[in-house]
Amino acid sequence: MSVLSRGFGRGRSRPADDRLPPGQYDAGDAFPVLSAGPTPHTPLARWDLAVDDGTGTRARWTWEEFRALPHEALTVDLHCVTKWSKFGTRWEGVAVDRLLQDVPDPAPYVLATSDGGYTTNLPLADLTGGRAWVVDTYAGEPLAPEHGGPARLLVPHLYLWKSAKWLRRLTLRASDEPGFWETFGYHLYGDPWREQRYSGD
Repeated sequence: MSVLSRGFGRGRSRPADDRLPPGQYDAGDAFPVLSAGPTPHTPLARWDLAVDDGTGTRARWTWEEFRALPHEALTVDLHCVTKWSKFGTRWEGVAVDRLLQDVPDPAPYVLATSDGGYTTNLPLADLTGGRAWVVDTYAGEPLAPEHGGPARLLVPHLYLWKSAKWLRRLTLRASDEPGFWETFGYHLYGDPWREQRYSGD
């Protein structure tokens, strides 16, 4: 994953808004596409999503099984580490709470793994309690590959790099393991309201 799409590091100023974290600008109708490498195009017949408790797979869904799970509609604001924010985005997906409901005593950290090898780390507490989803629909349409389709993680209260595109596995871990961007100096947590962009922020 050595190719960065255009837009990393750009920013511009707009008037302040109480929904706009510090250092961010309102992207308006735009939805920038940023990725660290080529866009995967996994056939749905080969797609699956797994939950691993660190000792092996505890749950797995094919595309048809995932689509049959109870879905929720949600409207959330997004905040990218490259300083753009987008208000009122509309998604449908499965709550991570639902995906983990049959895992007893889950470990306190999660490593999300995507097609293409991308990873990002999160505390389990930030994925549960109605705070995160695996989404497959955006604005009433199937999620496009450039935005992470067929399914991506959505953790709207953290910077968008934590919402891993092309999600394939959630691995529960006893300790926090830095993911792709975190190993390059991005913050381990990534709270936009505290401007936790880079290590040391």
